[in-house]
Amino acid sequence: MGTDMQHTAEFRFYEELNEHLPMRLRKRSFSIDFVGTPEFGKLCTALGVPLAEIDLLLIDGESSRFERRLQGDERVAVYPVFERFDISPLARLPGRPLCPVFRR
Repeated sequence: MGTDMQHTAEFRFYEELNEHLPMRLRKRSFSIDFVGTPEFGKLCTALGVPLAEIDLLLIDGESSRFERRLQGDERVAVYPVFERFDISPLARLPGRPLCPVFRR
């Protein structure tokens, strides 16, 4: 029964990640309704935001991976590649900055 229930999570995408979202969702928090326990990465891809452009994913204030399954009532903050700050102690996502100015 639990996987058929509808849940909601609040999302906020920052800076240039907004370019991938519909205008009505840009630069603000918005809710997404879902059934079951989808992986964050799959929801993000469905919204049109490329995972390769995400440097930091915070779910309820904690660094998380794309595979993290949402249960409902989470607050999700999604940040693009940081070019001037080394966030490697905080981030659990693999990868490197897209810009050659900053390397970890």
